[in-house]
Amino acid sequence: MTSLIDVIFLLLLFFMLSSTFSRFAEVEISAAAGGAAAASSDTAPAFLRLGPDTLSLNGQETVLDDLQSAFDDLRETSDETSTPVIVSLRDEVSSQRLTDLLVALRRVERVTVTILGAT
Repeated sequence: MTSLIDVIFLLLLFFMLSSTFSRFAEVEISAAAGGAAAASSDTAPAFLRLGPDTLSLNGQETVLDDLQSAFDDLRETSDETSTPVIVSLRDEVSSQRLTDLLVALRRVERVTVTILGAT
């Protein structure tokens, strides 16, 4: 017969070795300061509308993998250094879908992202 403490020790050892404590992906989200004045800029913001299965940039349908080229095309018409991006969420958008969008936007250079609530 195996004593109870041996079984508990083996279970503890198994769970310690099989679990991971590292983070696979992180998305930095900072809260906007309430009442803070927006930075003055003549650049019109890009408008991203995120749905459960759709994504549109300024009214043009696109996919997550093509965001970099879509923003490159957008910047060809403008010579600004930074592009403000407003993200509007449709109903039924999952948090995973929003996270995928934020990860894709992280790869796009010179954008500042503002997320609106669900509409």
